[in-house]
Amino acid sequence: MFVSFALAGISTVLSALALLFATGILPPLRDGADLETQLHAYLLANPEVIVESVNGMDARRQAAAENELTAVITQRHDEIFNDPSSPIGANPKGDVTLVEFFDYNCPYCRRAAPILDSLEQDDKGLRLVFKEYPILGPGSVAAARAALASQKQGKYLAFHKAMMTYQGRITESSSLEVAAEVGLDVEQLKKDMKDPAIDETIKRNLALAQALRISGTPTFVAGREILPGLADAEAMKRLIASARGS
Repeated sequence: MFVSFALAGISTVLSALALLFATGILPPLRDGADLETQLHAYLLANPEVIVESVNGMDARRQAAAENELTAVITQRHDEIFNDPSSPIGANPKGDVTLVEFFDYNCPYCRRAAPILDSLEQDDKGLRLVFKEYPILGPGSVAAARAALASQKQGKYLAFHKAMMTYQGRITESSSLEVAAEVGLDVEQLKKDMKDPAIDETIKRNLALAQALRISGTPTFVAGREILPGLADAEAMKRLIASARGS
């Protein structure tokens, strides 16, 4: 990656320097020296020009990527924040929404869960939206199906929190064990898990994550910002405050 950036940076620098020599902004070529020799001599004497060019290209590329993501968040706002198939936390009418893309088998998602609980308890204006994003194997997919199906019995939050504290690998079997522990009708849950609408919800979440360039869990979205990975409470509060102020 860096090599390609560096080569592109050098090419850009050479083109710019050639223009500067041609327009007379830089000193004229020495007698008998061709342009390529003169350009390389200048770069050897001023190597910082290449570093500055590469850094500038990197900054422009990052800014372009951020602008592109902002546009995607704006265009797909309702799908991100207001999809009726996405479960909502304890404060459904909050003034700011924080969306989490997560997988029940992700250890960092489990570590994020108590942070989110604390934030939600302290900030009654915080509305949490959960995006089932099962990317860690068949067990994760089965767990996501069970979680979404649990909404029909009104026990999503109880099931979700119990899953996040489960010790061990999440599978379909362990998901059903947790379901029984939180009082779900397991036989009905199994039937509800086969609802095609649940698979459609998961497919939409996967496609949405791809559009937002989300590749890992947990990932959080609020306002026009995306925060990848496990973050501490202070970082989450800054993200929420930024979204609230936008």
